Amino acid sequence: MDAAKQFSGREADSQYVELAVEVFSMLADATRVRLILALRDEEMPVNQLAEIVEKSPAAVSQHLAKLRLARFVTTRQEGTRVFYRLANEHASQLVSDAIFQAEHSLDGTPRHHHQPDEASA
Repeated sequence: MDAAKQFSGREADSQYVELAVEVFSMLADATRVRLILALRDEEMPVNQLAEIVEKSPAAVSQHLAKLRLARFVTTRQEGTRVFYRLANEHASQLVSDAIFQAEHSLDGTPRHHHQPDEASA
């Protein structure tokens, strides 16, 4: 067996399979997916995120706490405000890939398969 493959974690018997299932479980909630999408490009406080995802700040705080425990997001405190940001690019990529996969369930050619000049037409 190739040494790089052996340690990649992408084999069917990898110890990471169960952890990957937990990652998917964490993303099996529309509000959490929306929060990850909102945090793709910048950090934000709870109230701003609550407006974006159209949920109460209390509900958003609970979702962010779960995402923080799962190490999807990290925080930075500035005075009394707490700002959330993605811990790394992987959560954003997972969500983007899931949306691309969802587009395949629609009729026709998914938007992500269009040429850049076709998409603007």
